[in-house]
Amino acid sequence: MTGVLEGFATIAVVIALGALLADRGIVDAHGQRSLSLASFYLASPALLVTVLEKSDPSRVLSGPLVATAAGVIVSAGTMVAIARARHLDRGTAVVASLCSAYVNAGNLGIPIAAYALGDAALVVPALLMQLLVLQPLALTVLDVVTSPERPTVAKILSRPVTNPLTIASVAGLLLATTDTTLPQPVQAPLELVGGMAVPAMLIAYGVALRLGPLPGRGVTPRALATVTSLKMVVQPVAAYVVGRFAVGLEGHELFAVTLLSALPTAQNVFVVAMRYDRGILLARDAIFVSTLASAPVAVVISALLA
Repeated sequence: MTGVLEGFATIAVVIALGALLADRGIVDAHGQRSLSLASFYLASPALLVTVLEKSDPSRVLSGPLVATAAGVIVSAGTMVAIARARHLDRGTAVVASLCSAYVNAGNLGIPIAAYALGDAALVVPALLMQLLVLQPLALTVLDVVTSPERPTVAKILSRPVTNPLTIASVAGLLLATTDTTLPQPVQAPLELVGGMAVPAMLIAYGVALRLGPLPGRGVTPRALATVTSLKMVVQPVAAYVVGRFAVGLEGHELFAVTLLSALPTAQNVFVVAMRYDRGILLARDAIFVSTLASAPVAVVISALLA
C-alpha cells in the first residue's frame, strides 16, 4: 500500500513543478510543446528500449497478458462504439479510446510493481500489450486521419514501422528475445536520454494544467465521465473477470493484474494528443481525473484482493 501511495505522490510533485515553472513564466506554451515533442521523438523511444530489453518475453504468452489484454479490449472497444454513436471524428475517437484504456504502466506501473507488488516484471504484460499492439494501432490510425493526402495501402502498412515509439518497442523486444546486451557506449546514452522521458512528460503536463483552462472546463462533463469510468472501473473489472474465470489466475497474480489495470491514464496519451492535435483537452483532463481517482480505487482493490 505504501508503494502505491509513494508512486502517486512522486507524480503529483513533478506535475506541480511543471505548473510552478509555467506560473513563474519560465516555461511557456512553446516550451511545453517542445518538451512534449522531444519526449515523443527522442526520450520515450530511448526509455522503451532500455525497459523492454530487460523484460522476459515468455510473459507475453502468460495468463496475466490475456487478462490485461481483455481489460484493454473491453474498455477501448466500448469507447469506440460510444464515439461512433456520438459521431466523434476518428482522431478524437482514437485519443478518447487511449484515455479509456492506456494505463500509466511506465512511470507509475513500474514503481508500483516493484515496491507494492514486489516484482517489477509484473508490469511487463501491460507494457508489451500497449507498446506493441495498442499504441502502434492507434498511431497508425492517427497518422492516416491527419495526413493531408489519402495514403496508399503500402503507406498505411508501413506507418507502424516508421514511428519512433514502435521502432523502439520492437528493438527492445528483439534484444530481450535474443538475450543481446548493447555495448556500454550505446547503452549508457540510451539510459541517460531515456531518463528524461518521464519528467519531461510530467513537467509538460503540469505546464499545460497551469496555462490551459482548468480540468473539467475544457471538455464536457459527460465526455470526461465516460472515459474515466471506462478507465477506472470497466477496465480493471474486465481484467479481473477474465483473469479469474477464463485463465484461472489466483492470489497475488490476480491482484497484480487488477491493480495494474486500474492505473490512471498514461501521460504519454497527452503527448500523442499534442503530436496529432486531436483531443488535447480530453487527454489532459482524463489524466488529471483518473490520477486523482486512482488512489482510492487502488485502496479498494487492495482491501478486496491483497
